[in-house]
Amino acid sequence: RDFSPRFPPKQTQFWNRQVQYRFLCSTASTIPHYCDFQNTGLLCWRTPEQLTAMANSEELDPNFPPGLHLVSAFLAMEPSDSLISIARACGGGIVSENVQRFIWEHCINKAATIGYAPYVKNFVKKLIFEVESTHGCVLDELYEHYGHYMTSLKEDSLSRGKACKHISFLFTDGSFELSSCPKLRKLVVPLNCSLNMLEGDTGCSVWPSSLYLSEFILSFPDKFSNKTCFEVGSGVGLVGICLSHVKASKVILSDGDLSTLANMKLNLGLNHTSTTMDVLEKCDKELNLVKSDIGSNSEVQCIHLSWESAAEAELQEFMPDTVLGADVIYDPACLPHLVRVLATLLKQRQVTSRTRNSICQEDIVNEGIAEEAENDKQAYIKSMKTPTGYIACVIRNIDTFNCFLDLAEQGDLTITDITDTARPLKLLPYMSSYNPSCIRLFTVTSKR
Repeated sequence: RDFSPRFPPKQTQFWNRQVQYRFLCSTASTIPHYCDFQNTGLLCWRTPEQLTAMANSEELDPNFPPGLHLVSAFLAMEPSDSLISIARACGGGIVSENVQRFIWEHCINKAATIGYAPYVKNFVKKLIFEVESTHGCVLDELYEHYGHYMTSLKEDSLSRGKACKHISFLFTDGSFELSSCPKLRKLVVPLNCSLNMLEGDTGCSVWPSSLYLSEFILSFPDKFSNKTCFEVGSGVGLVGICLSHVKASKVILSDGDLSTLANMKLNLGLNHTSTTMDVLEKCDKELNLVKSDIGSNSEVQCIHLSWESAAEAELQEFMPDTVLGADVIYDPACLPHLVRVLATLLKQRQVTSRTRNSICQEDIVNEGIAEEAENDKQAYIKSMKTPTGYIACVIRNIDTFNCFLDLAEQGDLTITDITDTARPLKLLPYMSSYNPSCIRLFTVTSKR
């Protein structure tokens, strides 16, 4: 049903949410426990009685939308304008005193322990301006907090240094039965990362395709659980952390930049503080390994891997079931080396130590029974591992992407676009800076 009055688009959107919210509450005895307001994604995991109580008290809950979205956006360090927009939605079109109080208690107060000072300073400034511009009453605590930042912070900028973002994957009603869905329906991943990927240090930034690939892993956990997974260009380690969460038997993360690798190890520690890491060095191969037991079923291994110098014999030692990559198709000069690495990792391999010919000849000589030899032949075929690769990317330059396709064809790789047939759940509904519609997902398999 359309509740739209004759208001401008933005006001109409907020008005619709509020009217539908109260309409649902007024008919609480006939509505389900999980309500989606006009397909906005603002799901309310409430009983009818709780919905009615919320409408009457106008209270926000940090564990349920829309309060959950506001807190999640803040912890992920979303742009301030995005936070203000969510805050308006929470207040029915304005940032009310109730919403300000919620922001103060559940966002700003928590920021002090996470080191968000420059980000919070900018957000509080815009929040105060928003309330004043609508002739609202600003909380005294916000004025005092901003004054403290003005006197204590000197020339801090969000464009420099690193910060700890918290990426919250929010599981809604359609995902409760997934093995990847936590009991609290929320998976929070803290990540030490760069604040501005345009100023270098790109390997320590959270790229859109890594968010998409993480959503894909959490949406289809059966594709990765109990499997050996190898990621090329792992960056901050987000994909690997999600693989560990869905209980991949082994997770191998790789990157060619040593500073990125060090930051990745830090993020593994942030997400699994009880994990011990033993550093092993292979001096003859110049390979730096870190093995970690994360969870009860996963082994995580970080390796320094340069695509240009990676030896085929070294890559063949890993024998993964699944190969993953996020935003790795960007530099035409690196593509030949990337394709070579993918082709080596995805090549079909025999699990058993005996070849088909040796099996057949030995059995025929010893047993003299051709039928048993044929059975062994079929067993050999079944023992072949056929790895699958998943590459998520934003196609920023079509010529670069076509170059990748040509090189993949020369390397006997098959590239298939599965974006429209394997869409992940929308687990980041609060994140305006992330646009999944511009990302494509491909499978990569070997023809050999």
